[in-house]
Amino acid sequence: MLTKKQHELLAFIHERVSETGVSPSFDEMKEALDLKSKSGVHRLITALEERGFIKRLPNRARALEVLRLPPETDAARSPAAQAGFSPSIVDGGFKRRTRDNVQPIGGSSGELPVLGRIAAGTPIDAIQHEVDRIATPDTLVGSGEHYILEVQGDSMIDAGIHDGDYVVIKRGDSADTGDIVVALVDDQEATLKRLRKRGASIALEAANPEYETRIYGPDRVAVQGKLVGLMRRYH
Repeated sequence: MLTKKQHELLAFIHERVSETGVSPSFDEMKEALDLKSKSGVHRLITALEERGFIKRLPNRARALEVLRLPPETDAARSPAAQAGFSPSIVDGGFKRRTRDNVQPIGGSSGELPVLGRIAAGTPIDAIQHEVDRIATPDTLVGSGEHYILEVQGDSMIDAGIHDGDYVVIKRGDSADTGDIVVALVDDQEATLKRLRKRGASIALEAANPEYETRIYGPDRVAVQGKLVGLMRRYH
C-alpha cells in the first residue's frame, strides 16, 4: 500500500524511464509532484526503495530502476491522472478466523483487529482503520489495547521480522531505548523501527545494514505502540 505521493512518484519515474531510458532528476520529480523541497523527493524515494519498488544503481547519477509496480497501477498513468487514486489494503493471505475455522497454536485465543500494513512510508490511514480480524493466542497479548499490522519489506529482518509477518502491537505513546515501535513521523508516515534516544534526538534504527538509521527531533516522532508479538504464516 502506497501513499498518493509515493504512487504518483513511482508512476512518474516508470513513465520517464520507459520513454527516455533515463530516470528524472530531483528537480523534475519535485516539480511533477508539486513538492516544496528536494528533501520531500528524497523521503519518497527512500520509502519506495525500502519497500522494494525501486532501487538506486551505484556509481551512476540519476539512476533509478523500477523493480515492480503495485497491482492496481496502470503504468501508463501520469501523476496528474493519479490525482483521484485511493489506495486499498492488500490482503496478505494470512488464515483469518473470520474466513475459516483455523485456530492459532498457543492456547485459547481472542481476536485482534488488523489495521493495515506497516513499512517505511505507510500512510497514517493504514493504522487507523480496521480491515480484518485475526484470532490471536493469549500468550501474545497481555493487558492493555492491542492491534495487528502486516509487515511489508525487509528493513527489520535481522530482528527476526520478515516481509509478510504479522506483528502484535500494544498501543501506547511511550517507549524505552531499544524497543521496536510503530513510529509516526511528521504526522504523515508510519514505520516499524527500533527506537533509540540520542540526547534530544530520536533515532529510528532498521535491523538491516542495507538501510540507514534516521535521526529526528523529538517533536517529529510520535510513538503509536510497541511490538509485543509476532505471527508468521508458513506456506
